[in-house]
Amino acid sequence: MLVCLAGLAAGVGLWSGYLPVPPQYNPFAPIDLTAPPNLLARFKLYRLKHDRALCLQALARTDAEFRPLEDQPGGQCPLVNIVRLSRAGAGFSRSFTASCPLAAAWEIFRHNTLQQAARAHFGQPVARVDHVGTYACRNVYNRPHARRSEHARANAIDVTGFVLADGTLISVQRDWNSKGQPAKAAFLRDIHQGACRAFNVVLGPDHNAAHANHFHFDMGSYWTCR
Repeated sequence: MLVCLAGLAAGVGLWSGYLPVPPQYNPFAPIDLTAPPNLLARFKLYRLKHDRALCLQALARTDAEFRPLEDQPGGQCPLVNIVRLSRAGAGFSRSFTASCPLAAAWEIFRHNTLQQAARAHFGQPVARVDHVGTYACRNVYNRPHARRSEHARANAIDVTGFVLADGTLISVQRDWNSKGQPAKAAFLRDIHQGACRAFNVVLGPDHNAAHANHFHFDMGSYWTCR
């Protein structure tokens, strides 16, 4: 009983701000999407799913170029808590609609994995990310009786490649197992592993044939890194 009361008191103290805890270690403090993710990052990202204002506030503290979109509650695949993301440090092959938590996770990924890996392997940043979309009103693998894909909620993105500042293209399909371009293969491996710290689900070419040409990142309800 005393342990429960102590835990409750600590929680109230953290939430109210009476306990002086650094923001990165306070589960109730707003998430800093540019900071390295710690054990509380997933909880803080989960809070953004149900708090549109908090999510937009977190994105606004970065240099991402985005605009909030109105919810689209009708139809077979309703969209809620969504934004249009046009640029996040690097550009994109095209802008896209994303759930706000997916956009937030992308910010963690690009600040703490994407650009760091590019500079480590090539001495220059990524200038553009190539992708094949986020939103598609469909089931997983388009199977008639499967559950809805996270793409049906704009809660997933499929990334096919990266273009460096000097114009060099790194392709997931071509370079994942490249023997002639080991730096590109190593970069993609680092991207895959680093993405697992930001997104709930990360699938790559080693997962199955359907992902041979892209990375799948999503903010679904379970965690896996394959």
